[in-house]
Amino acid sequence: MMYRRMKLVRGDTTMAHHDKSILKGSKIWVIKIGSALLTHPEAGLNNEVIAHLVEQIIGLRKQGIAVVLVSSGSIAEGLRLLKINHRPKQVHKLQAAAAAGQMGLVHSYALEFNRHDVVCAQVLLTHADLANRMRYLNARRTIQTLLEMGAVPIVNENDTVVTEEIRADNDTLGALVANLIEADALVLLTDQHGLYTSDPRLDTSAERVHLGDAGDPELAKMAGDAATLGTGGMITKLIAAGKAARSGTLTVIVNGLESNILESVLQGAEVGTWLFPRAQKIPARKQWIAGQAILSSQLLIDPGAAKVLQNEGRSLLPIGVKGLKGEFVRGDIVSVCTLSGEEIGRGIVNYTSAEARRIIGRSSAEIKTVLGYVDDPEMIHRDNLVVD
Repeated sequence: MMYRRMKLVRGDTTMAHHDKSILKGSKIWVIKIGSALLTHPEAGLNNEVIAHLVEQIIGLRKQGIAVVLVSSGSIAEGLRLLKINHRPKQVHKLQAAAAAGQMGLVHSYALEFNRHDVVCAQVLLTHADLANRMRYLNARRTIQTLLEMGAVPIVNENDTVVTEEIRADNDTLGALVANLIEADALVLLTDQHGLYTSDPRLDTSAERVHLGDAGDPELAKMAGDAATLGTGGMITKLIAAGKAARSGTLTVIVNGLESNILESVLQGAEVGTWLFPRAQKIPARKQWIAGQAILSSQLLIDPGAAKVLQNEGRSLLPIGVKGLKGEFVRGDIVSVCTLSGEEIGRGIVNYTSAEARRIIGRSSAEIKTVLGYVDDPEMIHRDNLVVD
């Protein structure tokens, strides 16, 4: 069965675009479930939660909605299997726990999906996979094919081969997967009822934010720091919502322990926090560029170039670049920053760092004189540039 995205109305920044009934016409959801819901502190996986979640996913499928599940929980399960009582600090031990626990995690899902005669499939990704254009497209096609075949892809970060990601949250991965397949909805299941104006466990006057715009900086002020006990990692969920919005994806943050919460979301019930994309979705290639999690190289541009990029949507020319940091080759994605280091965009560069050092600050007409050849008149073409 071929699943196609629904069409969303874009460009309206008023409350009129906060239409929760729009999900009734949706076709593809990404559902992310975190470790806090899936695991017991000392007993590993909570199989009752897994069973209830699978039943709800089956319910969505019966209504024509394909689901990609982004699931945490492998490390907690691995610690149980390996009889490790406390979460270790050493990355290699965490990776070992993830390797053991991933087997148990997927096995638990497979048992539950098999009860409904549904096949699930394991998909392990890293940020490096999503940073490489060919591997990105391969992952996209594989997930799309699994959906067409009626399977449920279960995505997790490949913790056995990474170091940075193992310390992070899967909210970002959920957003990148939503971009990857241009999902209609990203549902973040947490142990909180949504975003509140302040921590409800400390402030009795705190109110839940029912509706908002993804990327609204005012919402980030309410979330606090991700390490704060009372936030429930809410800031990472808001960041994920902003990333998901690039592909026109609506994000819903809800309490995954509520009964039949996914059906409640589908029906537009008064649950959780709904974060709507408020801008026109960007092309798939630019989604990929914007979705790169780790960039080690920067182009530093002057205020005039920054203004042109942000307000006129033009290409970045060598004359507007005043410095650079890091090493890169033609075709790499680099961060475009102000002279103070603030990132305003990112794009695919047309010259190596060695070539760039020779032509920055010069007009495009001088490139041939300096280098002896001209590959492109732009440092970054506007088609390969994403500006915040």
